[in-house]
Amino acid sequence: MQKSKLWTKDFLAVSLTSFFVFVIFYMLTVTLPLFATDELHASKQSLGLIVTIFLVSGIVFRPLAGKWMTTLGQKKVLLIGVFIFLIGSILYMNIHSLSALLLLRVLHGIGFGMSTTATGAIVANVIPEQRKGEGMGYYATFMNLAMVVGPFVGLTLTNSLSHTSVFTVAVVSSVLAVLCSLVLRVPDVQASSATNEMKPAKGFAAFFEYRSLPISVAGLVVAFSYASVISFVSIYAKEMGFTQASSFFFVVYAVCLLASRPFTGKWFDQYGENSVVYPSILSLAIGIFLLSQATTSWVFLLAGALIGLGFGTITSSFQSIAVKKASPHRRGVATATFFVFFDSGMGLGSLLLGILATAAGYKGMYMFCSIIALLAIAVYLVLHGRKSQKQRIISQNESLGK
Repeated sequence: MQKSKLWTKDFLAVSLTSFFVFVIFYMLTVTLPLFATDELHASKQSLGLIVTIFLVSGIVFRPLAGKWMTTLGQKKVLLIGVFIFLIGSILYMNIHSLSALLLLRVLHGIGFGMSTTATGAIVANVIPEQRKGEGMGYYATFMNLAMVVGPFVGLTLTNSLSHTSVFTVAVVSSVLAVLCSLVLRVPDVQASSATNEMKPAKGFAAFFEYRSLPISVAGLVVAFSYASVISFVSIYAKEMGFTQASSFFFVVYAVCLLASRPFTGKWFDQYGENSVVYPSILSLAIGIFLLSQATTSWVFLLAGALIGLGFGTITSSFQSIAVKKASPHRRGVATATFFVFFDSGMGLGSLLLGILATAAGYKGMYMFCSIIALLAIAVYLVLHGRKSQKQRIISQNESLGK
């Protein structure tokens, strides 16, 4: 039987929209603290607020965006989100105080939360059902590439030109995200929601998808452990004398992720979720453990390879599971549910692990996070893995019975 086409114009459009938004996110995450210090003379204590406020506003608006997609439609919410994101990118050009920057981060976070929630829901409807795992894997690859491109471009421009050049690139990328959103055709599955359910969702169910909560909780635990990498690996590398190797950490991360992507997505679809998730979490745990034990650059980079292979695969797998659990017209809510928990784990981890690193050192912090990553295996098994295995066995028996 011929496979349904995956690489369509709409799949590329939504993936590129996500890529351009995340490039800006990662580029500003690493450069705004420098901008605040150099241009606004902000104190070290206030620098954390630049990221925290952005994430909090995004988290708050994710469930709202999920709800709005069931009434307004996915494309309208996406367009509103990317236009808000574009306005925010333009306003960075005229920031002259820390308070103004923090207010702008609230606005930018709203656009980020809305647009990324919408793209996650839209791509789930664009990908053929029988290629869901493979398609979500490639979609996540665009975000993973942004994780490498954003910081590289941002730091290169900051060091060689100026902060204004970074904001110019942010505006250009925002415009490209808007253009990709405009050409995107989205099946308006929300329009039929009234006929698919007896009553519209109310209360908690209007903002969160119950069936996606278990995998979202598992995602929170994974994100908590990964926060140690995204927030502190550059500082840890400098402390350990791996400054030169640190610039290649996420490059190795991306290379290993890209090399594995053609296989892991297909295995997800062919052999089931557990066949991919368990090895991926183990890879993440081993990678973080190696960070705690790294005494040479090659061990440091090997850790990056294992973390990239593990975390990159886990993210796409968990998101795919979250949207598969929901009805088509609830995929926006399911996507919002997953990312609310995921972003919360990342934010909570960055806050608490910074305190732990101060008390126990970065080696102790990474050792602790490797244990948390292993704990995620148990959390996944209890909340989803056992049910997934049972369902797969039932499906196989039914196929044999036919």
